[in-house]
Amino acid sequence: MEAETLIRPVIEGAGLELVDVAFRRESGTRVLRVVVDRDGGVDVDTIAELAEKVSRRLDVEGFAPGPYALEVSSPGIERTLKRPRDFERRVGDMVKVRTTVPIDGRTTVTGALVSADDDGIVIAVVGGEELRVRHADIAAARTVADWDAELKRSTR
Repeated sequence: MEAETLIRPVIEGAGLELVDVAFRRESGTRVLRVVVDRDGGVDVDTIAELAEKVSRRLDVEGFAPGPYALEVSSPGIERTLKRPRDFERRVGDMVKVRTTVPIDGRTTVTGALVSADDDGIVIAVVGGEELRVRHADIAAARTVADWDAELKRSTR
């Protein structure tokens, strides 16, 4: 059985969203990387508890692709955006989007995410101009952190 199918009920049962599952070879080691999230973020204790539950579930179900390392994490501050709902949750945030086709002469657009729907997103760029980008034209996208504001928030 596929890892995602086995672990999804464990993650959702813990009140979290499964963001991504990837099984890759890195530096000669197989790594099963599980990324989870929830509104308000995920703390380290929750990650540790979930990693234990996921590991147990995989063992009980006989997930045995050979030796591998399990990594459970949150998407972090600068998170990758892939699905329409990822964008919808980040309306108002700064984003950086790389496109497969030029949009208004550019293939990289950085600005505030104004809106998102099932068809695409709208980004406000410097000068107040708004650009619409179809999901089909997005090669990669992520949020962009305001590190000065994050540092101020963490020192309070």
